[in-house]
Amino acid sequence: MRPRSIDDFVGQDHFFGPGKLLRRMLQADRLSSLIFYGPPGTGKTALAHVIAQHTRCRFRQVNAVATGVKEVRDLLQEAREELEATGERTILFVDELHRFNRAQQDILLPDVEEGRITLIGATTQNPFFAINSPLLSRSQIFTFESLTRDHIKLLIQRALADKERGLGQTPVNMHADALEFLAEISDGDARRALTALEIGVLSAETQPVEFTLQVAQDSIQRKALDYDATGDQHYDVASAFIKSLRGSDPDAAVYWLARMLEAGEDPRFIARRLVIQASEDVGNADPQALLIAMAAARAVEFVGLPECQLNLAQAVTYIALAPKSNASTLAIGKARDDVRNGRTLPVPKHLRDAHYQGAEEFGHGEGYQYSHDHEGGWVDQAYLTEDRRYYEPVDRGFEAELRKRLQAIREKRRANAAPSPSHEG
Repeated sequence: MRPRSIDDFVGQDHFFGPGKLLRRMLQADRLSSLIFYGPPGTGKTALAHVIAQHTRCRFRQVNAVATGVKEVRDLLQEAREELEATGERTILFVDELHRFNRAQQDILLPDVEEGRITLIGATTQNPFFAINSPLLSRSQIFTFESLTRDHIKLLIQRALADKERGLGQTPVNMHADALEFLAEISDGDARRALTALEIGVLSAETQPVEFTLQVAQDSIQRKALDYDATGDQHYDVASAFIKSLRGSDPDAAVYWLARMLEAGEDPRFIARRLVIQASEDVGNADPQALLIAMAAARAVEFVGLPECQLNLAQAVTYIALAPKSNASTLAIGKARDDVRNGRTLPVPKHLRDAHYQGAEEFGHGEGYQYSHDHEGGWVDQAYLTEDRRYYEPVDRGFEAELRKRLQAIREKRRANAAPSPSHEG
């Protein structure tokens, strides 16, 4: 059911719809080398074939997993000879381009640069991580998005109607709930939906085929999640998890937690993120959050999967709904910035270590006042050689109480620092 023309292609309207960039490039015959980036089953290979049909170029397809340096060199030499002999250019489609190592990618560069071939590389990995910079700079990157449910339903209906290439020779009664199920469970992957359709129809024992919800469920397997623990999916999902916690959305946070667990993410990585989050985004607005995060991290080590998902879920929902403050995060950031940029301060003499012999001669510790000897356990004395403000508590959660305490201390200091009024007469 691969599309044969521009108008047959389904999806990717953001760059291939009427008037959009790639379609305009094709119509103007100004096609450069392309990088197609996106999840499986979204039309990367199909679109490469459509482009080859439209431009009437020679089309050569290889898979980077099964192709070595010699095969690549032979294809490039063949393309050069064909260009010299007939003037016909070659579109070289490299599926899973990220599987080529740097040296293999470099082999393509001279022919791409000189325009002897038009490279179309397909990758499910972020090209900025997986593709050589020189090759990227000479290519146009197009990001493919998962197909919508309506796209999937359209492709299924086309396959059922097409008598030449599809299943149109077989009478099929597609139940509405079965169609909805396939559109939903395919998760934007057209290949997966069409494979399930084919299995359901061809395995039927009677005709017309009653394609029921049960048939649909029996014809499709659970999709393996596109999640590489070292790739951009890992970082994207982790980023969504962190931002959902920060944004106080427990439902989203639990969903991203489930995505990571189902994909095989190390639960210790998740636990470490929770411990960080408890201080970075909750802080003193709810000091209990750090204790809960640490307890969850300990439970992960002590209990392990699958049961530790319960501990993680408890910590996730608590941290998501805890009052938020990044005041302590900002405080350490400002202080370290001062230290890094040379705005360092000497330790005041009265705070310096006075426990060694000879310290008294330097005046170390002289004048230090022990806080517990004073009323309320506080005494006004300088702990920095100049006034600097780093910690500014927010007016949320428990930190609102800390804010009151800090304001009271600062007001006392201001009162003690104010000059006494003079009295005459």
